[in-house]
Amino acid sequence: MNIAIVGYGKMGEQVEKTALERQHKIVACIDNEQDWEKYADNLNQADIAVEFSTPDTVLANIEKCFQRNLPVVVGTTGWHNHLQTVKNQCTANNQTLLYASNFSLGVNIFFALNRKLAKMMNPYQEYDVSMEEIHHTAKKDAPSGTAITLANDIIKQLSRKKSWTNEINDKKEELSIKSVRLDNITGMHTVTYSSDWDEIEIKHVARNRKSFAVGAVKAAEWLVDKRGFFSIDDMLNF
Repeated sequence: MNIAIVGYGKMGEQVEKTALERQHKIVACIDNEQDWEKYADNLNQADIAVEFSTPDTVLANIEKCFQRNLPVVVGTTGWHNHLQTVKNQCTANNQTLLYASNFSLGVNIFFALNRKLAKMMNPYQEYDVSMEEIHHTAKKDAPSGTAITLANDIIKQLSRKKSWTNEINDKKEELSIKSVRLDNITGMHTVTYSSDWDEIEIKHVARNRKSFAVGAVKAAEWLVDKRGFFSIDDMLNF
């Protein structure tokens, strides 16, 4: 499979390494506006693009992939408010996109566990729920896309929570997300249910970026012959 990498930061480099390990070919590495023209011929050879850029550039990158009828796997976070618009554009124009806020298999199992636990806790009003996410200092969005996914899934299952907020407060209808940025932390997410007498906690800790890259390349392998808008749940059949 011929892969174009869009966004050549730390994740892009890891995707390249993982793709080569899985016997794929990298035909282009796009890291700025000029690269789209510089590697235009190479992009014509690509079967799929894997996009890990920034919240400021992701929408333009998706549009450029759509213009080339190039299926794209998107792992950039921080653009969730535009997700429905991009989905509508993708389906209306018969394009192909798979988006995930996190491509780690462990995180997606954690997502499923989080949904199950929230549903179980819904009848028990004495438990309040909160969340903490910790990432490296270079991460540009807060809360993380993973934290937003966790929060939205809790809100769908827990009737006493109506929205989330990226601060700590005492509003019972809001789910508080605490964002922390520290050196040398790949990613850590903790969901806590607390009552006056006990506490329930589930946590996922990412040790390195390898799991994200493996998941993204596997998503590309799964997506390459499909049309439409997909999530990681479609691939994992959760």
